Amino acid sequence: MSGQDMRVVLAEALASVAPEADFDSLRDEEDLREALELDSMDFFNFIVAVHKATGVDIPERDYPELATLAGAMAYLGR
Repeated sequence: MSGQDMRVVLAEALASVAPEADFDSLRDEEDLREALELDSMDFFNFIVAVHKATGVDIPERDYPELATLAGAMAYLGR
């Protein structure tokens, strides 16, 4: 999956939990929970949406690695 494809998947997953979010204004190193005011359930639903879109299993211990766009892209790029 290319970097651009990953960004699209992440944007769609974020839009499913925070439809009002301005994905284009997010910086790669910005904490998604803070920037988008996601609570723990929203963040969990984001993880689930990423899993459904990519088929990548994301164990709970790895959730912190997806806290930023850069982290999520690196995780999915493994």
